Amino acid sequence: MKIAFYDAKPYDKVWFDRLAPEFDYKIKYIESRLTIDNCILAKNCDAVCVFVNDKVTAEVIDELHAMGVQAILLRCAGYNNVDFKAAYEKIYIMRVAAYSPYAVAEYASALLLSVNRKIHRAYSRTRDFNFNINGLMGMDMHGKTAGIIGTGRIGQIMIDILRGYGMKIIAYDLFPPKDPSFEVVPLERIWEESDVISLHCPLTPETKHMVNAESLARMKSSAILINTSRGGLIDTAALNDAVKNRKIAGVGLDVYEEEDEYFFEDRSNDILEDEALVRLMSFPNVLVTSHQAFFTAEAMEAIARTTLENLKRLENGEYLENEICYQCGLQGACDLRKNRKNCFEIKRSDSK
Repeated sequence: MKIAFYDAKPYDKVWFDRLAPEFDYKIKYIESRLTIDNCILAKNCDAVCVFVNDKVTAEVIDELHAMGVQAILLRCAGYNNVDFKAAYEKIYIMRVAAYSPYAVAEYASALLLSVNRKIHRAYSRTRDFNFNINGLMGMDMHGKTAGIIGTGRIGQIMIDILRGYGMKIIAYDLFPPKDPSFEVVPLERIWEESDVISLHCPLTPETKHMVNAESLARMKSSAILINTSRGGLIDTAALNDAVKNRKIAGVGLDVYEEEDEYFFEDRSNDILEDEALVRLMSFPNVLVTSHQAFFTAEAMEAIARTTLENLKRLENGEYLENEICYQCGLQGACDLRKNRKNCFEIKRSDSK
């Protein structure tokens, strides 16, 4: 089978090149992101492989389906960039549900430490032989309250890390785990009681802009906000206003709601036209990184192997554990799939 691999970067090729022969697959690397204009590059391929910033619209899906593409392989966990309902009975969509949750949680913790103790600013100063520590004061995290939004694997690992710092944990999740080892509270308490707030939930219509002017107004002015999940969870305009008006002490972002044009690319010679991003990055208490929380050797190997295994299961006619449900958007946990039936085998009438 042949895979058209969009938005290919050198670091993607390391593990995919190493593992593809093991699965007897051939990969056609395409540097540009998937769009309706370059769908034709996937002609004669059995599957396309895409990342978080590829826009898999209904129009793109129809074009790929017409060319005989059988599967869309997401080499990531999130799928808010995919019109999965339009893919039903046309193209299988499978994702990498988990690769290295430790990578993301550890990075979120590193962002928190950097923002709190101003490590990024200290580094810049000492590079210029400026050893003045004025303005670099942080807070002890021991004894403070951490509010975790999203208690999946990444969120729970983040909880374990912050417990190691001696922090009190409160958490919010629409679907919290049974018998949690932490206190589950309403979202309002997260905003009002937390010294640190860390986001670990997916981007859905319900969670879009959950951090907004209202929730920011509820937060302590000494609070630190960390987001390593999805940029759209935060209303950037409202965040800019809150930082400008000193309503929040610090912000660490590895994602941004309009990151498509900038993240993963070298824009150092460009004049950025996104005024909201430029303004956000101008604040000394805001640290922005380029969606790299997942980026460890272990995670990249797991992503490549799971992506290829997803296609192999389809080729062998097996149960597709990582298939997206085209009815409700869930994966695997959908009530209609309790008998381990692939979503393509479930008629729309069965979902009513």
